[in-house]
Amino acid sequence: MSVLHQLRAYHALLAVLVVAAYLTGEMGRVHAWLGYGVAAVIVLRIIMALTGLPQLGLMRFYPQFDGLKLDHFWTHPSISRALLAGIAVCLITVTSTGIFMDKGRTFGFNKTQEAVPLITKIAENDDDEDEKEKDPVEEVHEFFGNALMLLVAAHVTYLFTFKRPLARFMVFNQAVKRREETITPPHIPK
Repeated sequence: MSVLHQLRAYHALLAVLVVAAYLTGEMGRVHAWLGYGVAAVIVLRIIMALTGLPQLGLMRFYPQFDGLKLDHFWTHPSISRALLAGIAVCLITVTSTGIFMDKGRTFGFNKTQEAVPLITKIAENDDDEDEKEKDPVEEVHEFFGNALMLLVAAHVTYLFTFKRPLARFMVFNQAVKRREETITPPHIPK
C-alpha cells in the first residue's frame, strides 16, 4: 500500500470515528468507546509521522504564509494548513477532555462512580437541567466538539471548492490523472 493510500485509510477511519462519536454524544459508553478509538487513531498518526516520510510529517499542520498573495489567496496551501491546524487542536482537546472526564470508567478502572443507565440519566437531567451546572471540562469538551464539526465542514467545503482532485482522491479514491504532453519526435530522414 502506498504512503498516500495509507494516509487515505487513516483519514477515512478517523473521519468515521469522529462523526460517530459526535452523533453518539448522549449515548454514554458507546460515545466513550468511540472517543477511545479516536485517541488510538491519533496515536497511530503520531507514530506514522515519526517514520520520517514527508507525506506523513506533522509540518502539514503548520501554516506557512510565504508567497501568499491576493491573486492566489484561496488556493495557497496556508489556507488548507490553517484548517488542518484548527481541526488538530479541536480534535486533541475534545479527545483529551473526554478521556479526562471518563477517568477510566469505560475500562473498569474507576469503580467509585457506578454507571447509571442512560434513560435514568436523561430523566434526571431533564428535571434538574436548570438547577445543575455543567462541569467546566464538559463545557470545554462540547465547545471544541462543535468547533471541530464546523472546521471539518469548512475543510471539506474548501477542498471540494478549490482542491477538487485531492478531495476526489481522499473521498472516492480517484487517482489524479496528469495531462501528459505528447511530444512528437522530429522527423529524421533515412
